[in-house]
Amino acid sequence: MPEKATRKRDKYIFAIVLVLAIFGFSGGGYFYYQTAEGIIQNTADLEGKVLALEDKNMALVQNLKTEQQKNGAFADQIGQIAGTVGKLDKLSKTDKELLQKYSKIYFLNENYVPGSLTEVPSDFVYEKNKNIQIHTKVLPYLNDLIKAAESDNINLKLISAYRSFGEQSSLKTAYTFIYGSGANKFSADQGYSEHQLGTALDFTTTELGLNFTTFEKSNAYKWLLENSYKYGFILSYPEKNTYYQFEPWHFRFIGKQLAERLHEEKQNFYDLDQRKIDAYLINIFD
Repeated sequence: MPEKATRKRDKYIFAIVLVLAIFGFSGGGYFYYQTAEGIIQNTADLEGKVLALEDKNMALVQNLKTEQQKNGAFADQIGQIAGTVGKLDKLSKTDKELLQKYSKIYFLNENYVPGSLTEVPSDFVYEKNKNIQIHTKVLPYLNDLIKAAESDNINLKLISAYRSFGEQSSLKTAYTFIYGSGANKFSADQGYSEHQLGTALDFTTTELGLNFTTFEKSNAYKWLLENSYKYGFILSYPEKNTYYQFEPWHFRFIGKQLAERLHEEKQNFYDLDQRKIDAYLINIFD
């Protein structure tokens, strides 16, 4: 091919390549612009959706906290109701007679017998051949009291504990035969005796034996005054009481909480209002 023709052909080729390059670059730039705008728009849309989701999530979290607070308050109410029901159930199963003032005030039915009676260990009884019973739930407290006394060299023994309506009647008849109307000063009629509850005890010591009328002069009596409340026992008929003559040997179980209150406030059981006493019934064996 002649040289002139070749040069002409090369010019055409260069022009075509230049045009293609220009249009190609321009098309590529336009495509890039369109793509960048799309990404920016999509990013803005995505950020909006994320913010909306975050707002929705915050609302859900707040709603959850509100519901949790409601559930917590509801759970507290349920707990309080359950606690009240539990207390009522416990109280319904506790013998309401155990803290009544059975001394010329309330009459205990002749058919009344404690829910459960247990024989006192022979080691606790002065007369070895005598069977003495006590309210089953009181026995652990009596055991602790006697063991504590022993550790202080006080040898407490029991002369009497539970007495049925019939036994009290027979005893009162015998006392009346011997002492006449004077028996009313120290012996309760049947139905008015604390002994029928199974929670009252008559103490003596190995030294005094059956001659326990001098009990008030003994170290045992002094020890009981200072310590019996720790185990739930109190002196039923102290000096100058208006019910019976002073009986230093006669103690009654009323529960630790009430016994401690009476000891701290220097009050007597029979001088306390019955409504205040009743408040301690639910915890008598705690």
